[in-house]
Amino acid sequence: MHPSGSSSSLGPGGLDLTQAFFKPIQRAGLPSPAKRHTKISVIGAGNVGMAIAQTILTQDLADEIVLIDAKPDKLRGEMLDLQHAAAFLPRTKIHASVDYELTVGSDLCIVTAGARQNPGESRLDLLQRNVALFKNIIPPLARFSPDTILLIVSNPVDVLTYVSWKLSGFPSNRVIGSGTNLDSSRFRFLIADHLDVNAQDVQAYIIGEHGDSSVALWSSISVGGVPILSFLENQQIAYEKVTLEKIHKEVIDSAYEVISLKGYTSWAIGYSVANLSRSILRDQRKIHPVSVFANGFYEIEGGDVFLSLPAQLGRGGVLGVTNVHLTDEEAKRFRDSANTILDVQSQLGI
Repeated sequence: MHPSGSSSSLGPGGLDLTQAFFKPIQRAGLPSPAKRHTKISVIGAGNVGMAIAQTILTQDLADEIVLIDAKPDKLRGEMLDLQHAAAFLPRTKIHASVDYELTVGSDLCIVTAGARQNPGESRLDLLQRNVALFKNIIPPLARFSPDTILLIVSNPVDVLTYVSWKLSGFPSNRVIGSGTNLDSSRFRFLIADHLDVNAQDVQAYIIGEHGDSSVALWSSISVGGVPILSFLENQQIAYEKVTLEKIHKEVIDSAYEVISLKGYTSWAIGYSVANLSRSILRDQRKIHPVSVFANGFYEIEGGDVFLSLPAQLGRGGVLGVTNVHLTDEEAKRFRDSANTILDVQSQLGI
């Protein structure tokens, strides 16, 4: 499949009519270089990849979007479908190809390719099917865009972020996993629903693995700046730990429920990744719970591992990790989560 994309070549033999259509004004200078051209490549044109691409388009986050997939017909169909909405969207060039060379010079490469998670299948069960695939994806991305930031979305995301870091040879700050950014959004939604407040007024994090061993940071939850557990204790309002665990379990089970009902997840992860992309490309320096190189945090030992921690994101990728206080129990659970990932990684041979 040859690279396809937007074009102004409407004349005979593909002649570019731009210069004929517009007459330049006199005494004009060269175009201003002030506006930076932003290019995003999305690897994988499945439900998740297209939800991400569509959300990025509507939020005007890129001047150019490249779609890469192994299925040329579906890929071209998705590209045309988006191009035909040009009159309703911000001006963005959309290209598609099976050839990774089209990704050259990307500022951000978002990887969603991988086997679909089946109902009842844990994220870790996907590992062996996806590692082999990544060996054909990450090296060409690194070769054609050596200064890019890799944003990994495919599951199991923590292990595949580690795999991408090893395969790319990139510094750790330029390899990020979507991690628990969406889990934390689900967490905030459930807490907000219990308290009947807006989820944007809830600050709450899920850290660790994006999966069954994730850790809910109850000790640092606040609503409108008020620490929840401290408030309940000061007001002598009783609460049961089992209630807190039930909310956390709802977070873990949320994706499985959506998959069992509609076959896949797409819209929430689309908004989540677009949110991360905005923080990175616009250098917003916002804090997101994403999968980062976690060595050196909370006494993690036993090998290199990527896990979600509240991290500041900007043009340089991961700018730092917040020094959030964990209780002894939370720290232990975080280390247990790290060990869960390390046990799996020990079988990869990478």
